[in-house]
This record gives sequence, C-alpha cells and structure tokens, in this order.
Amino acid sequence: MRSTTFAAAVLALTLAAFPAAKVAVQSSQSGQAAGNQQQIPQTQQPLKVQVTLVNVFATVRDKRHAIISDLSEKDFKILEDGQEQKIAFFSKEVNLPITLGILIDTSGSMSRILPAEQDAASRFVHEVLRKNDLAMVISFDFDVDLLADFTQDTAILERAIRRTTISSVAGGGVVTPGPIPQTSSGGGTNLYDAIYLACHDELATEAGRKAVVVLTDAEDTGSRLKVTDAIEAAQRSDAVIHVLLLTDTGFYMGLGYGGSSVAHKMAEETGGRVIDVHNEKTLEKAFDELSQELRSQYVLGYYPTNTKRDGTFRKITVQMERPDLKVLARKGYYAPRS
Repeated sequence: MRSTTFAAAVLALTLAAFPAAKVAVQSSQSGQAAGNQQQIPQTQQPLKVQVTLVNVFATVRDKRHAIISDLSEKDFKILEDGQEQKIAFFSKEVNLPITLGILIDTSGSMSRILPAEQDAASRFVHEVLRKNDLAMVISFDFDVDLLADFTQDTAILERAIRRTTISSVAGGGVVTPGPIPQTSSGGGTNLYDAIYLACHDELATEAGRKAVVVLTDAEDTGSRLKVTDAIEAAQRSDAVIHVLLLTDTGFYMGLGYGGSSVAHKMAEETGGRVIDVHNEKTLEKAFDELSQELRSQYVLGYYPTNTKRDGTFRKITVQMERPDLKVLARKGYYAPRS
C-alpha cells in the first residue's frame, strides 16, 4: 500500500480535504542610528498564525429524491457543535477530482452475487472516472487484499475487479498474512479492518473529494478492529462511506442477519448512503445513483470559531433554508493538534 505504514499513518492523520493553511506575519523594525549608521536591532520575532479551513461536501435532494443543482450559498447554514459558522467558501463541484476506494466483499455469503458485483463495478469505473480521478480496488474476506493501487487506468481497475474470488478457507490454521494478519478457525469477513486500512493507510494522504464504495452484506465476523475504528478512520481522512447492501437471504436463512444497522451507521456518520440491492438490475441502478451524486456536490468551507487545536471531534450540522430539501453531508471532523 503505497509507502504509508501503520506507524507513519498514525502520525500523519489529517483533518479534512485540504491541509491547514499557515500564514506567517513578520514585523520588524530597522533603521540607522544618527551619526554612526548602526542598524537598530530587530524588536519583534515572526508571528505565526495557523488557520484551518474545514470543507464540507454536500449533496442535496428534494422529496422526490431528485438531485438539486441550482442552489446558492444563502440556501445553506452550517453549525459546529451547535454554533453557527460563517461560510467563507462556496461552490458547486462537478469536475473536482475524486479519489475512490472500491471494496468488494469476497466472503462465502457473496458466492452467488459476486459475478453481478464484478459486472456492475467494472461498468462503474468506466463511467465515473474522469481525467485526474483515481481509484483503487480492495477485496476482503478473512484477509484484506489490495488488488489495484490508486490509478487512472480503468483497464487495470477492471482486471483487479475481475480477479476477485470467493474465499475458500475452511478449517483451522493461519491464513496468509496480509496488512492485518488473522488466525481463523473457519474464515470470516473483515469488513471493519478493510475500511480502516482503505482510509487510514491509503486515503488519508490524498486531497480533494474522497469516497469508499463498499459492496457487502455488512456482516463482520472476523475483524480485529471495531466499527467505531472504521468510522473514525474515515472521518479523520475525510472519506465518505457508501454501502451497496447486497444480502443473499438464502445464505442467512436460519442464521440471523444484522448487517443493515451497521451499514447505516457507517454511512450516516460519514455523510454517505446505504443503497439496498436486491438483484442485478438494482445493483446497476445503485452504481448509477452514486455516479450522479459524486458529480453533483456543493462545497462549503468555513473557518471554525473554535480555534483550539486539541484533536477533539467537532460535530457538523448542515441545514437547509428550504424545508423540502434534504442534505447529505459528513457529521463531523477531528480538530488538528498543535
């Protein structure tokens, strides 16, 4: 995974889509003493002021679920921890580069769905990626595998998608070590580990719009990390999690299924969506919806009134002046540390 390691990534966690802007103001006094031309010593040291611009990407839909693309700054209101913030930057972005992580569940529960996943995901990368966009492909089951690192080449991405195979691990033993080596007694689904690695080790150092698209039933049966760890990694890297929820009801008959609540938690906390997929046709429609959303976003930037650099989580609320509109945006961010 590029050059980022776990230890380095922990030190390099960033706040939002754009690095903090640093403004250095230096004031000095110099002159010449009368008679001997001696320079007066400098009386002030450089004054450094760090200013953080928080960027929020928002998608707006009406009651009929249609995307609204003709709004202005006055249609939005942003609050941080309940305090209204002044919008310092506003634009509609259709061409800002996108960095995507495509995560494909290859555990046993996906065995009857995988071919449709491959077809739809392949079509998606060809349709959504434009110049300067990047995407990577990760598969996960009892381990997490990077099949294609960030690239603009859709042929490489499609080959990676087509290489995904259903896990055949059964019985006991140690599986082939990956980014997070696992010992499994019967396979598993390392969903949380996969999202954490995609965000923490890959997307954290990228700039601009970032999204993780996960094709899964959202049942995690093997991760060492928790769902809260996956969500925090996404929030710290400013990545949005979208889940295409693929559930093979026949597979879970009599076993119990609880992945839907997990999927909604991850998406809602990061500003993404969950789209229920029931068949190949709805899977293609889900990818079409995501493609449209990724190309129809507003960017709202503000300088927080809370200037403390304490590393705490700040809650963001985006409100619409029109009651008939619904906005999709991230729920918060982690302040930088001094």
